[in-house]
Amino acid sequence: MDGPMKRITSFASDIFKALLQRLAALSRPQKQLIVFALDLALLFQSIWIAYSLRIGRWILWDEAILRLSIGAVALMVPIFLLAGVYQTIFRYVGLGMLRTLVRAGFYYGMCMLVVYTLVGIQEVPRTAGILQPIVFFCMIVGLRVMARFFMVDVLGRTQFGGVVKRVLIYGAGSAGQELASVLRSDPEMQVVGFVDDDRRLDGQKLDGIRVHWNRKLPDIIRGTNASEVLLALPNLRRSRRRAIVEELTEYKVQVKTLPKMRDLVDGSVTVSDIRPLEIEDLLGREPVKPNELLLGRTTVGKTLLVTGAGGSIGSELCRQIVGLKARKLVLFEIGEFALYRIHRELEARAEALGLAIEIVPVLGSVTDRVRLEETFREHAIDTVYHAAAYKHVPLVEANPVQAIRNNIAGTHEVVQAAHAARVKDFILISTDKAVRPTNVMGATKRAAEQVLQAYAEKNGHTRFSMVRFGNVLGSSGSVVPLFRSQIEAGGPITLTDRKITRYFMTIPEASSLVIQAAGMARGGEVFVLDMGKPVKIYDLARTMVQLSGLTLRDDRHPDGDIEIVEVGLRDGEKLYEELLIGDNPEATKHPRIRMAREGHLDWRELRELLKAMEDAGSAEDAIDLLKRIVPDFEHRRDNDATGKAQTPAA
Repeated sequence: MDGPMKRITSFASDIFKALLQRLAALSRPQKQLIVFALDLALLFQSIWIAYSLRIGRWILWDEAILRLSIGAVALMVPIFLLAGVYQTIFRYVGLGMLRTLVRAGFYYGMCMLVVYTLVGIQEVPRTAGILQPIVFFCMIVGLRVMARFFMVDVLGRTQFGGVVKRVLIYGAGSAGQELASVLRSDPEMQVVGFVDDDRRLDGQKLDGIRVHWNRKLPDIIRGTNASEVLLALPNLRRSRRRAIVEELTEYKVQVKTLPKMRDLVDGSVTVSDIRPLEIEDLLGREPVKPNELLLGRTTVGKTLLVTGAGGSIGSELCRQIVGLKARKLVLFEIGEFALYRIHRELEARAEALGLAIEIVPVLGSVTDRVRLEETFREHAIDTVYHAAAYKHVPLVEANPVQAIRNNIAGTHEVVQAAHAARVKDFILISTDKAVRPTNVMGATKRAAEQVLQAYAEKNGHTRFSMVRFGNVLGSSGSVVPLFRSQIEAGGPITLTDRKITRYFMTIPEASSLVIQAAGMARGGEVFVLDMGKPVKIYDLARTMVQLSGLTLRDDRHPDGDIEIVEVGLRDGEKLYEELLIGDNPEATKHPRIRMAREGHLDWRELRELLKAMEDAGSAEDAIDLLKRIVPDFEHRRDNDATGKAQTPAA
C-alpha cells in the first residue's frame, strides 16, 4: 500500500510544482489579474462567512448578502487599486506588502463601517460592517503568505541546484526583518538566525527565525554552520563594525553589510543593497559635519582646475566639487582613458543632480608650459587643486629623473601659469612622506611644497597653500588594492615589516578636508590633516583576510587559507611616517585640520637649484641637487636600510 501511495503523492507533487512553474512563467499583468480574481472570490466568501456568523446559521444567499456584496465590491475595487495592492509581488511578501495591505484594509474597513454600521442598509445587520472587513483582511493576508511559501520555499528552493549559503543577520530591527523577508525569495541564501545586542530578545523568534544574543556569537556560528554574517545595521558606527569583525577573526565567515540608511533612498532593503564589508568601512572614522562656508569659498560660482583629475584623489575632488555649485570644472589629465572615464562619470552625476556646471576635459601634462598657459588663458581659472604627481615609492625610486621632472618641474610650471593668470587660490596636494623624507618621492613633494612657499612669499594676488596627509584607503599608491589582489589570487600577502605603521584616511574624507582647508588659506600655510591613530599594516592585512571570509595561515593555524610573508623594507621606505616638520602646529576652525608655517629656501637660491636640476646630466646629479633643496632628505639607500633609526610619529 505504501508503494502506490508514494507514487500517487509524488505524482501529485510533480503536478503541483508544474502548475506553480506555469504560474511563475505568466506575464505580470496576467498574474495581477489572477490575484485580483482571487481577492474577489475571497471577498464574496468573507461576506458569506461574516453574515452567517452574525445570524447564527449558514445561509448561501439572500437579499442581505446581495446588498452587502454590491457595496463591498464597489468599495474594495477602487480602494485596493489606488492603494497599490496589485503592484506588489507575492515572492517578496514582507513588511512592505503588509503595510500596503493594512493601509488598504483600514480604508476599506472604515468605509464599510460608515455605510453598513453607522448609516445602515435595510435588511443588512449593522455588525456585518465590522465583521466582514476583519474576515476579509485575514483571508487576503493568508492567501499571500501561502502563495509566498509555495512560490519561494517550495518552487524556488527546488529549482536552485547550487550550494545554499547559510547566513546570520546581525540586527533584529526593521532593516534586519526586511532583509530576512527579502532573502526568503533568494534560493541561494538561507537565513539561519538573527543576532542582536539586546539581551531581552535572546531566544525570541522573528517571522519564525530565532534571535540570538550577540555575546554568544562564536557559539551561534558553530551551531548554525553559518558561512556569512550580514550586518543589517545601516547606521552602525565604524568602531562597532571593527569590534564585530574582531569577534569573527577565528571563523571562516564572510561579513557583508547594508549601506547607510540615507543611501537606501526609498527606505526599503533589496538583495542588491548587500555588499561585502570593505576595509574602508572599518578604518575610516566617524564623519564630522563639514563646514559649508569653508567648502564654498573656493568653489561656489567659480571656475576650478584639477590636475591629475583622473587619479584617486583628483577624481574624488572633482566629484565633490561638482556638488558644490561650481560654475565650471576643468579636468587636466595626462592619461586619455582616465580622463575619459572621470569626464563621463561627472557629466552623468551632474545630470542626475540637475546641476548646471560646465565640465571641460583637457588632455595635457603638467610639464607642458604651452598647454598650461593655453588652458589658463581660455578658461579664466579661479582655483587650482594640484593633485598630479608620481606617488608610488618603488617606481619613483627606480625612475628618479622622471619623478623630479613631474613632481617638481611640473609643479613649478603649474605655479607659474597660475601666477601669470592671476589665479585666486592654488592648493597643492602633498604627503606625509615629505616630512624628513627618506625616498625620492617624499623629497620631490617637499621640494614642490617649497616652490609654493617661495611663490606665496613673493606674490600678492594668488593664495598658495599646501595640504599634507598620509595614506588614503583605496588610492593607487595604497597597499589596500595590492593586498586585495593578493587575497583574490590565494596569497601570500607580501608585507615589508610586521612593525610598519601608516596613517589612513578614506578618500572622500581626505578630499572634503582638502577643500575645507583651502577655504582657510591666506597664503604660505601648510595644512595638516588629522589622520587619527596610525595603523599597523599587519593588522590591516589580517583584517582584510577575515573580511574575505578566509582564515589566516600562521603557526597557530597551519591549515589557514592565506599566509602573510615579510619581504623586508623597500628602498626609501620608513617604518613610521610623520606629518609635521616642526613641533607647534596651530589649531584652525576645523577640528581635523591643523596649520603650520615651515621654513623654506629663499626664492633666488631655489630658482638657481631648479634651473640646475633641469640641466642635470644624470640621476645621481639630480638627486644631489634634490638634497640641496631638501636638506632633511636622507636617502634610505645611502643610510640605514632597516628603518630602526627612524623616530616614531607622535
